[in-house]
Amino acid sequence: MSASKPTDIDKIDVTYVAHLARLNLAPDEIETYQKQLDEILGYVRKISELDLRNIEPTSHAKLLQNVLRDDVVKPGLDRETALKNAPLQSGDQFMVPKIVE
Repeated sequence: MSASKPTDIDKIDVTYVAHLARLNLAPDEIETYQKQLDEILGYVRKISELDLRNIEPTSHAKLLQNVLRDDVVKPGLDRETALKNAPLQSGDQFMVPKIVE
């Protein structure tokens, strides 16, 4: 089976989406992105034609497992070494610019 021709309902307007995202696109960019988006929607339509009733949903195509190491406490930097390269310090603390408005 081949994918059906896109209808108005199947089409996403790149100009409208760009407006919502506050993007200023040049006409050639709009044309390029519209073609790419139409191709993507064509693939989605093609996939929607498949019978997937007996397929288990998955979050990944390949089984994954964590490769995290054990959480082991290790010695850190002493205060003097940590503060050695600080541009500003006050006593035994880092000084940073105020970021709250």
